[in-house]
Amino acid sequence: MDTGWIQVFVLTLSECIAPAGKTVCQEQEVQYQFVDKAECETVLQQLVDYSAGSDKVIVNENRSSCLPTTKEQPVFASLDEANAELADAEGWGVLQPEQEREESAQTQTAHQERLAKLPDCEATNRTPPCKVGQIIIEAEGGQELEVWKRDED
Repeated sequence: MDTGWIQVFVLTLSECIAPAGKTVCQEQEVQYQFVDKAECETVLQQLVDYSAGSDKVIVNENRSSCLPTTKEQPVFASLDEANAELADAEGWGVLQPEQEREESAQTQTAHQERLAKLPDCEATNRTPPCKVGQIIIEAEGGQELEVWKRDED
């Protein structure tokens, strides 16, 4: 097994959260990795659009961006070598190429079907589960999410 570098796009999202019962929030950054730049920018735009419709969601557009970087990854000569090397790794599914394509298609179909059944978040006063574009908004345990607004003094 060799090591190689792949290009990824990192979406850095600057958000503001507050503990229960508090009105002052603490800003923090979260990062998500994408292989495709267009997908990264689409997700960023959808999150910005979502936050623009609510005074309770804060996304700092000046500090949120999709930037290219590289990530070190193991490189395998074949699928068999990857399956042999990673078979004991948690969550690794040993799939044949045909099975992998079929499962990916099934996952995409299930996502699109669920997306079609969900109401827009705008229509439900942002009560999850709902959708914003192609993003499904979920709440832990099906409960309504508490969202905090930053005091601008």
